[in-house]
Amino acid sequence: MRKPELLAPAGDLEKLKMAINYGADAVYLGGERFGLRKASKNFGIEEIKEGVEYAHNRGKKVYVTMNIVPHNEDLVGLEDYVRELYNIGIDAVIVSDPGMFTIIKKTVPDLPIHLSTQASVTNYETVMFWYNLGIKRIVLARELSLKEIKEIIDKAPEDLEIEVFVHGAMCISYSGRCLLSNYMTGRDANRGDCAQACRWKYNLVEEKRPGEFYPVFEDEKGTYIFNSKDLCMIEYIPQLVEAGIKSFKIEGRVKSSYYVATVLRSYRMAIDEYFKDKEKYTFKQEWIEEIKKASFRDFTTGFYFDKPTEKDQVYGSSSYIRNYDFVGLVLDYDKETGLATVEQRNRMYVGDEIEVFGPGTDYFTQTIERMYDEEGNGIDVAPHPQQIVKIQMEQPVDSWYILRKPRKE
Repeated sequence: MRKPELLAPAGDLEKLKMAINYGADAVYLGGERFGLRKASKNFGIEEIKEGVEYAHNRGKKVYVTMNIVPHNEDLVGLEDYVRELYNIGIDAVIVSDPGMFTIIKKTVPDLPIHLSTQASVTNYETVMFWYNLGIKRIVLARELSLKEIKEIIDKAPEDLEIEVFVHGAMCISYSGRCLLSNYMTGRDANRGDCAQACRWKYNLVEEKRPGEFYPVFEDEKGTYIFNSKDLCMIEYIPQLVEAGIKSFKIEGRVKSSYYVATVLRSYRMAIDEYFKDKEKYTFKQEWIEEIKKASFRDFTTGFYFDKPTEKDQVYGSSSYIRNYDFVGLVLDYDKETGLATVEQRNRMYVGDEIEVFGPGTDYFTQTIERMYDEEGNGIDVAPHPQQIVKIQMEQPVDSWYILRKPRKE
């Protein structure tokens, strides 16, 4: 059984490169049109071209999301856009709408098309419907159990790939087909502009008592009745692999590059460890503890093992838990002097205790003893966003290594 693809989100070019360097086999990204994440920076054509070249040079793939539920005006320019993507050499597009599928198939017949989770595929017959139309991969609905996923894979043709989400934020609506954002704010979630209205506080109003707002609360801070915990399946890599899933998808195109690196690194290590020796594989708690050093909500296994209950919701807050700050990204390292050239991402001081990690490596802890500006002058603090500094490192590092430090209460 071959390794599943580890598929990472890429909200911008830096996140794409971060994902590739931290173990992704493929990335998915959105262009400036037709995708479902307006909140991420997204990619212009030239940036897609650069991203594809960067990925392909390292043996990785790039998929472009075109999974909005389009209105008539949204289809204008689709043929020209998809031709440009095809000429750039992207590996597939991700769609949810039959009309967009039809236009893309007619315009560039050789371009592989993946079916988005927005299409809400939940059964074998629907899988076969899309397969017979020419779909190469299907991202199943998130409302399926692992047992149902395995049944679909067992019945599906061998050349059809099944992809599932294994980590990230969960939508309270059916496979993300939500009207709440549109109703509350006029921002259409199905056209890429979700306001995440499911994370807000709500009150209950009884129809015969207009103007009387009854709080729905769990404690004195209120409640968030639509607010799901985050999906996390890293503890169940063997079960996911044995089910025959071809691609493990991480959610998060609007998350930070630090989040992408941290989550990818743990999943990459877990998958690789399992394939070293399946019989002796044991889950390492440190993998999930590392994930918790990026922003997260409490975790759930979603629908994989049973239908979610009240235990899979977050009732006290819509905020993420953030225990660490991403303070620096290593750009270069001088083996002779032990000095790392670092791009600052959050304020750091001489005397700070930091953790340092890279792709596939354990982290180490050190104190910042000496720090210099670009002219070589000693400094006590790096306060400016993306300031370039040099830091004396206690162990060798490399480009794309990350510096983080615990948040102070």
